[in-house]
Amino acid sequence: MVVAHRGASGERPEHTLAAYELALQQGADALECDVRLTRDGTLICMHDRKIDRTSSGRGVVSTMTLDDLRAHDYGRWHAEMQGRQRSAVALGDPEIADAAVDRYSEPLSVLTLSELLTLVLDWGTPKTLFIETKHPVRYGALVEAKLIAELQRFGLARKPAGSFPPVVMMSFAPSAVFRVRRSAPALPTVLLGENSRYLGYRPTTTGVPAAIGPSIEMLREHPRVVERARASGRSTYVWTVDEPVDVQLCRDLGVRWIATNFPERTKQLLGG
Repeated sequence: MVVAHRGASGERPEHTLAAYELALQQGADALECDVRLTRDGTLICMHDRKIDRTSSGRGVVSTMTLDDLRAHDYGRWHAEMQGRQRSAVALGDPEIADAAVDRYSEPLSVLTLSELLTLVLDWGTPKTLFIETKHPVRYGALVEAKLIAELQRFGLARKPAGSFPPVVMMSFAPSAVFRVRRSAPALPTVLLGENSRYLGYRPTTTGVPAAIGPSIEMLREHPRVVERARASGRSTYVWTVDEPVDVQLCRDLGVRWIATNFPERTKQLLGG
């Protein structure tokens, strides 16, 4: 299954509505987002602690309100970056750079988790949304509490009817994953990173995640983690898989979920 990492973020600005809409149009099986909590208690889709890299503004997410965040453009940085890249490839041809910069003539707003959930639920076919909570953060466990409350509001915190879960919670912080497993045991979870190698209990145990999430670098070094996860009843989510040789490695090992910045290209490599 192909997961669009921050949307189709190789082609559109990450964590924007444009990136997720493109990923869905390209046939991604699932979407991935990071969430952070604003000063006024709104969960937004944002990877970094600050908005400096991905917006026209500056500031720390946790000290800003949603209105503060909406005052900035979250698209032009990506177009300008692509313009510089294409310009370099074209040996300074200004028309290529200008075409990239002009792609986002309208400002792109910060995306709330509520807006992303609405997009996924309104889509014509079932999709899974992988939601990663970031830690350490100013508001600590409140992030997971707000997440569960939001999922309950959408009716997504209960056990899914089929084998295609609508939402999966993820984190690099074991404490965050365990909090969700205790508070919403029907919600599938993934423990990301190096810690996932050392899980020794079956996923049915309270507080233990149902899947592991190694990076592609970790998978190259420890390919047997997939087999060990399968033996304990867990599936595997690998990030961030963009190179064809890595896509093939994941396929050969039987990885369940591949997170990629290029969902369409990855689907094609998998024959989907």
